[in-house]
Amino acid sequence: MLSRVAENIYWMARSLERAEDTARLISVNTHLLLDLPRSTTLGWSSLVDITGSGELFNEHYPRSDEASVLNFLCADRRYHGSIISSLAAARENLRTTRDVMPREIWEEVNQLYLNINVMVEAGVTPRNIDLLLKRVIRSCETVTGLIEGTLSYTQVRTFLMMGRLLERVDMTTRIIDVRSANLLPRSPEELTPFENLQWMSVLKSLTGFQMYRQHVRLRVRGPDVLRFLLQDRRFPRAIACTLDRLAKELDTLPRHDQAIVELERCRERIAQAQVFKLAAEPDLLHHFVDEIQLDIINIHDAIRQSWFAFREDPQAQPVMRQEQS
Repeated sequence: MLSRVAENIYWMARSLERAEDTARLISVNTHLLLDLPRSTTLGWSSLVDITGSGELFNEHYPRSDEASVLNFLCADRRYHGSIISSLAAARENLRTTRDVMPREIWEEVNQLYLNINVMVEAGVTPRNIDLLLKRVIRSCETVTGLIEGTLSYTQVRTFLMMGRLLERVDMTTRIIDVRSANLLPRSPEELTPFENLQWMSVLKSLTGFQMYRQHVRLRVRGPDVLRFLLQDRRFPRAIACTLDRLAKELDTLPRHDQAIVELERCRERIAQAQVFKLAAEPDLLHHFVDEIQLDIINIHDAIRQSWFAFREDPQAQPVMRQEQS
């Protein structure tokens, strides 16, 4: 398999996962704010914080209000992680690799981009945002179903899954980091009102609320949510489960030694995490998540060096999402 094709498929999967996760995050935040009193500090700026793109946002928007954040995350092509930019990157990478992918997947991604492009050009507003987000989420779910049902178990599928899983870990850690900074008390006297409701939004942004209730069988509490999202091996979006699946994909490829070493370092860090201690100290949790983010960067670098550095055609570059700080 050509390095060029493998890299394009890898980035196509990362871009689609980013678009879907961003849409889910915005949707959950929209509904959460309807349930919270106006006096709460949780607002739209935290979504920009999750993406790690605050500097770019502040450069182009004077206020972090609803309209500005929605436009930035959904329609701003200057931000490479916006929904429209992610879909454009996914579409372009898929266009150049159509000969190794089922035609139905290309048709779905292409139609999704064209539809969302029309919607964002008409303007993203609080009135039409729900329809846009549902369209993105439903189409990405359709692509996932098409992959499961029509894509053979070859290296094409392997690189696609690697991109999706690594992007999923990245988004999960970002959500845990920013939301925990808002939710975890600095002292027992600072227990946040509506804390359970906010932790429910963390689970829902990762489509994990129902599975949490089934597996944990406890009321929603910060430490239990952290353990579920960090260490559960049954929930597909939990970090431990995602890394387990990524390890299986890497193991099928040649020259996987360095990537496996970096991955095992991250898996060990997750397994040894003292969740209740992290939950009691937000600063410690933030430092822990920073370490996981560095692990993700190292895994990506190992993947790039192992399989993408042998490009046959240096002029053919994949469309990549800008790495976030």
